[in-house]
This record gives sequence, C-alpha cells and structure tokens, in this order.
Amino acid sequence: MLLEYIINKSKTFLTLRTIYFIYNEIITMNTSSKLNKYNRLYVQLEELLTATDNVHAQLATVEAILHHKIQYYFWTGVYFLVDGELLVQSYQGAVACQKLKKNVGVCWAAINRNETLVVEDVEQFPGHIACNSATKSEIVVPLRNAKGEVIGCFDVDSKELNAFDEEDARGLEKILSLVTIN
Repeated sequence: MLLEYIINKSKTFLTLRTIYFIYNEIITMNTSSKLNKYNRLYVQLEELLTATDNVHAQLATVEAILHHKIQYYFWTGVYFLVDGELLVQSYQGAVACQKLKKNVGVCWAAINRNETLVVEDVEQFPGHIACNSATKSEIVVPLRNAKGEVIGCFDVDSKELNAFDEEDARGLEKILSLVTIN
C-alpha cells in the first residue's frame, strides 16, 4: 500500500523537498506524533536556514518557528557565553533574564555537563533561576561550535509540568544541528 502511494505520487511532478518529506514521513511512521512534528519542523527549517549562514539569524528563526508551532513552549531563547558570562541573545516570550548567575540554574548545568537537560519540575532543580514564575518545566540544549566547544545554550520553558521528554531532546538536537556555528 505504501509503495502504491509513492508510485502514484511519482507520476506527478515532485520537488526534491516533497520527495524528502514523503521519505521522512515513511521513516517516522512508527514514531510518536511529537517526534513526527519535530521531523516536519526540521524539514521546514532546513529550507529556511539556507537564506544565511549567520548564526544569530538562524537561531532567531529556529526560536520563532518552534515557539509558535509547539503549543507547550512558553519561552524559547538562546544564551551565549560572552567573556565567561551567560547572556541572552534572542528569545520569544516574556522578558528574559539578561545575564544568568554563573554556575547556577539549568542553563549553566547543561553547559557545565555538556549535555541536554530535561527538567520535569523546575521547583525540584537545585539553584533554578526563576526568570518567570509561570515556568514549570524546562529543556536546555548546549550549543557547540565547529570544534565541538560549548558556546551557549538553547533554552525552552513550559507552563506545564513534565512537558519535555527524550523525544523533545532528540528533536531539538536534530533541529539545532542545522544551525551553522563557526
């Protein structure tokens, strides 16, 4: 049945992007709808991010798309390490903490551990920085340059407890791999 679908689609003119989208949908048929959504957003962002190789423009685009397409995202932003300080660069949502206290909170923990952190309940995370009291859960993905060095993080907050899981981590890591960080 799936093969018939592809054959019928191939009888009409298909763009490379459409073929990739169909292929991606076939591969992800057995995964959750959450991961499927991240895969669809990956395809959309893959095309959009070709407009420039400027990291700030690319990350701002990723922030905007994810923030407006994923319902449980409440705050979405990027912090960069600048002279040993973690400073906000861009974001979608309520006003952010401009500078995060050194080695405190989820963002610094993700950077110091060099790994994506999923926090189901921020109130249970030692040293959590409450930039907004509505935040209940959080996910932070370290951003690395071409040499593999951590240069900042991609931070997402939700008003819902337990909003993020391993599928969010995998989806975000895959999407962020599209960003050109020199």
